[in-house]
Amino acid sequence: MFRDSGEKRIGDCPVCNHNTAHRISCPTNGMQFVGQDTKMTGMEVVGTSQRSIARILEKACSQERMTSEEALSLLLSGEFHRIGQAADCVRVHKHPEGKVSFLIDRNISYTNVCVARCTFCNFYRKPGHEEGYILPHQTIFEKIEETLQLGGTGVLMQGGMHPELKIDYFEDLLNSIRQRYPIHLHCFSPPEIVVLARLSKISLREAIRRLKKAGLDSIPGGGAEILVEPMRRRISPGKCTAQEWLEVMRVAHQEGLLTTATMMIGGGETVQDRVEHLRNLRRLQDETGGFVAFIPWNVQLEGTPMQASIESQVGSLEYLTLLAVSRIYLDNFKNVQVSWLTQGLKVAQIALLWGANYVGSIMLEENVMSTAGACYTASRQDLVQVISAAGFVPVQRDTLYRTFQKPS
Repeated sequence: MFRDSGEKRIGDCPVCNHNTAHRISCPTNGMQFVGQDTKMTGMEVVGTSQRSIARILEKACSQERMTSEEALSLLLSGEFHRIGQAADCVRVHKHPEGKVSFLIDRNISYTNVCVARCTFCNFYRKPGHEEGYILPHQTIFEKIEETLQLGGTGVLMQGGMHPELKIDYFEDLLNSIRQRYPIHLHCFSPPEIVVLARLSKISLREAIRRLKKAGLDSIPGGGAEILVEPMRRRISPGKCTAQEWLEVMRVAHQEGLLTTATMMIGGGETVQDRVEHLRNLRRLQDETGGFVAFIPWNVQLEGTPMQASIESQVGSLEYLTLLAVSRIYLDNFKNVQVSWLTQGLKVAQIALLWGANYVGSIMLEENVMSTAGACYTASRQDLVQVISAAGFVPVQRDTLYRTFQKPS
């Protein structure tokens, strides 16, 4: 689809004009086009030529805002190599220091009882099921103690949407942890907060204020899946709506809590759905500025009800292209994380040249995606090696991208 006229350093590019140790071809120079038009409905992407793609990538390298239609054009263009290079351009603008971070934390699933019926989930159990559980506080304490002993700085605590757990349960849990341990509490996704507020007959704002007072430090972006209502009703019946997910995050940001944002691809959504998801996130970030990172991941299907309805799973190239377009489109997000848990360490390393600046956590424990076939594991040394071999400086950080430390 294109031919290079020669390799350049980014610092030699008249569009980018910045320095980096990585040698890549400039995404907007030296292209000879063998064009074909793409026609799509839904976002009025009609007659998008490869010359138009070059102009979009030039805008990206010049740090001009991309439209939703342009994002869709990139995802449909097949110019994945150039898109990755443009995303790397954007990453260098935002992170010129050449550092890539990782985290040491633990995912604690405090309950597996859930009233939602997500078709991609093997973890949950219906209320009353003999395998349903709520972890005793002491078990959670022991997990936190082990995390601290292994150099962890935080816990990501999420669970199912239990129909009997009201705000007082969560306040007691947070308070009891806060009184005992100096650890960052990144807990309770928007769907959980919607349910606990409803059960407690209080507003989202009151629920978030009380959780914050009890010790909550930040909110994870789980439960977003695809923020397009028809898709949510199909793959996550019983879970909060897209607007409710966004409203939890809006209120959290207004109340001084930072959060992350996620996106699940490969569940049967359209490319237009993916762009709409990104548009919703960018619009809220323009409003509040409270998202610290964006984390796309591909669904794991092994043994799930969804598996039978999906003809082919998301491959590495499709994932990398989505990640790269996200880096360009989400111009108000500083950090983009690659999901090594669902893509593996080799793809994670490539992603560092496709816009990602964070490889995630070593995950001392993970209980949800592993039940659906996610089998990759990583140690601290694995992540350090992946980052170093890609030409970056590895640094350990906390949940909110603070207190960087260079590994010895």
